[in-house]
Amino acid sequence: MKESSRKQGSVSPCAACKLLRRRCAPDCVFAPYFPADQPHKFATVHKVFGASNVNKMLQELPELQRGDAVSSMVYEANARVRDPVYGCVGAISSLQQQIGSLQTQLARAQAEVLHMRMRRLASTSDHPAGTGSPQNFPPASQTKSFYYMDTVDQANMTDSLWSY
Repeated sequence: MKESSRKQGSVSPCAACKLLRRRCAPDCVFAPYFPADQPHKFATVHKVFGASNVNKMLQELPELQRGDAVSSMVYEANARVRDPVYGCVGAISSLQQQIGSLQTQLARAQAEVLHMRMRRLASTSDHPAGTGSPQNFPPASQTKSFYYMDTVDQANMTDSLWSY
């Protein structure tokens, strides 16, 4: 309904046409994606990509994909304004580093829990009174292999995140 009333000329021009100071045609490619009440959206996209490039990109896409493309352009443009060198890649890289750090912390915590469980199991199974002694702990090679497996799995996950 909004679009039909716009075609009749009763609605103000879209944000793109307003910023570009041109008449908003009924078949304006920008109008459905850059409404007049959100001028900052087009201003940022225009600043980073340019109106001509945005127009070309939108016209080359099927209408069903244009909304997603505009969302992506707005996201990337906002990221470029915040970080002109890396844009959204910088944000993604930072998040991947955080994931790697958290995976390492998780692997260490899991290894510590496993070690504590093995200690408890060794102390309760070998000594009915529960007075475990260091001689009854599992061999170091067993505990290291469990820790090593967790660490390697986490490291491989981190490496695979960076390979994309």
